[in-house]
Amino acid sequence: MTLLDTRYPFLSAYLKGEEAKLITSSHIDRMSRVSSLQDILETIKETDIGGYLDTVLVETFDDMDEHLWLYLGGCFERVEWFKPVPSDMLKILKAYKVKYDVLNIKAALRGISTNKPIRRIPIGTIYTNGLLDELSAAENVDSIIEVLTRCKLGDYASVLEEGKTDEDAEPGPLTEARLDEVYYKNLLDTTRGVADGAMLSKVLGSIIDMKNLQVMLRAIIAGTGAEAAEYIISNGYMLSGEIIKELLPLKLSDIPGRLENIQYRNVVAEVADNYDRTKNIAVVEEIIAKHKFRLSQEILSPRVMSPLMIAWYLILEENEIRNLRLIIKAMFDNIPLEEIKDYLVLPL
Repeated sequence: MTLLDTRYPFLSAYLKGEEAKLITSSHIDRMSRVSSLQDILETIKETDIGGYLDTVLVETFDDMDEHLWLYLGGCFERVEWFKPVPSDMLKILKAYKVKYDVLNIKAALRGISTNKPIRRIPIGTIYTNGLLDELSAAENVDSIIEVLTRCKLGDYASVLEEGKTDEDAEPGPLTEARLDEVYYKNLLDTTRGVADGAMLSKVLGSIIDMKNLQVMLRAIIAGTGAEAAEYIISNGYMLSGEIIKELLPLKLSDIPGRLENIQYRNVVAEVADNYDRTKNIAVVEEIIAKHKFRLSQEILSPRVMSPLMIAWYLILEENEIRNLRLIIKAMFDNIPLEEIKDYLVLPL
C-alpha cells in the first residue's frame, strides 16, 4: 500500500470519530426540557463542543457566538494539522473555508453602508493572515480591496472593483451575489482531478440550485420575482439561469408543476404549503436548509476512503454550529425551544 493510500484510513477513522461526538437529536430533545444556559451546557457536556464550551467564560450571546465560531475554526485547523493530509482533501478544505472570507467581506460592506459595527467570523484566509480587524475597520471599499489583495483574494477584489458604479457608491446586494458566484465557481474548480470529483461537483451544483431556489421563492413571495433574475448564481446542477427566469413571473402555487426534478418539486411544494398556512416568509429558509442538508447527506455520508469525507465533515460541523446558535439565541431571548425546533436541521 502506498503512502497516499494509508492516509485515507487514518483520516476516515478520525472524521468518523469526530462525527460520533456531535450533538444528536437526543441531546436536542433533552435541551428542550431545560431553561438555562448552564443546563444546556450540562446536557451536551459529553460532546466535543460541550467539552470545549465548558472551559470558556460566557456572559452574553455575543460571547457565546464568538466561541462557537472559534470552535468551528479549530475543527478545520485540526484537520489541516495532520501530517500528511491527502492533498485532495486539503484542496477541498482550503477552498471551502473561503466561504467565511466571503461572509466577512459582505459584513464589511454592510458596515460601511450602515456605519455600524459588524459581526465577524474568525475563520478564513483574512483571519489567518491577521487582517480581520483591519477588514472590520474599513471605511470604504478601496480599503476592503486592499485587504483582499494582501490576502491573495484577487477574484473577490475584482468583484468589488466592478461593483463600484461611481466614486461615492458602495457595492450592494448584486455585488454580494457576484461574490457568491465567484466562491462557488472556485469551489467547483477544485473538483477537477479529484477522486470522486464528479460526485462532489453534483453536490455543489445542487447546493447552488437550492440557493437559487431560495432567492427565487423569496422574490416571488415578496412580489419582486422578475427583479431577482440578476441575483441568480450560475453553474447550478439542474436549474439553469434560463429555467429560473422562466419561473420568476409565476405564482408560487404554479411552480411545482413546472419543475422536472422530483426533489426540487417537493421542496417548492412544501414551501408553498407552509407559506399558504403561515404567511411567514421564513419558511423558505427553514425548508431549503433541511432539504439542502439531506441532499448532501444522501450523497456524501456513505463515502469512505474518499476526499468526499472532508466535505461531509465540514457540512456536519457547520450544521452543528448553526443548530446550537439558534438554540442558545432562543434561550438568551427567552423563547421556548419548541418554537424554534422547526428551524433546526438534524441528520436522518
